Amino acid sequence: MTTNPHSDLLNIAGKTYRSRLLTGTGKFKDLEETRLATEASGTEIVTVAIRRSNIGQDASQPNLLDVLPLSRYTILPNTAGCFNADDAVRTCRLARELLDGQTLVKLEVLADTKTLFPDVVETIKATEILVREGFHIMVYTNDDPILAKRFEEMGCVAVMPLAAPIGSGLGIRNPYNILTIVENAKVPILVDAGVGTASDAAIAMELGCDGVLMNTAIAGAKNPVLMASAMRKAIEAGREAFLAGRIPRKRFASASSPLDGTFF
Repeated sequence: MTTNPHSDLLNIAGKTYRSRLLTGTGKFKDLEETRLATEASGTEIVTVAIRRSNIGQDASQPNLLDVLPLSRYTILPNTAGCFNADDAVRTCRLARELLDGQTLVKLEVLADTKTLFPDVVETIKATEILVREGFHIMVYTNDDPILAKRFEEMGCVAVMPLAAPIGSGLGIRNPYNILTIVENAKVPILVDAGVGTASDAAIAMELGCDGVLMNTAIAGAKNPVLMASAMRKAIEAGREAFLAGRIPRKRFASASSPLDGTFF
């Protein structure tokens, strides 16, 4: 593991990135706020809900790619709004057509509209099909170490366990599950969903996660651009703290300046 943060790069599907913060493009008040917040976050990967965003499907409507150009960002299409494997697979195929053959996708198949928890059975079905078709899948799933390992073994290029329900802002509810997933993984692990503020993002990185994806925490803030900047700093600080190696927790004090060896 590198201890130099400047050479500490995130590698996904053979491409490297300096930023470990991935951001969404939904819920902003307009495309200008989307642009400003995305720039402030320092992200290099932005996720786009193909079913809800215009990236060329409708020439008469504003195009997200006009403010987030492909020359600057990796556009990560996602299957938000899909509740079965067939719809998710169809959406990924559409994304591939719209993005000139791009195969990197974020797969999420939801179980219901109340919790937005993943439907793991349908997610597995979709993963099997998409892997066979040559897609590089970053998969949204529960914080279950067994499932996370299974998705890795199926060929996913990254596993994205939730920290808490999507948009809840509850932070990391099961840090030891996330830690176990990270310790057993050979692909990048990115926390997806549940982050509410900068400290949540820092904790995820201190646990050893390779990155964090967030949307509501930024877009839903009173000042999205300022929050995006805060999240950028939190991701960087959390990663550096992980690389540095924290001191062990102790029940009692340990003097910063020991008395042994003093001159009087």
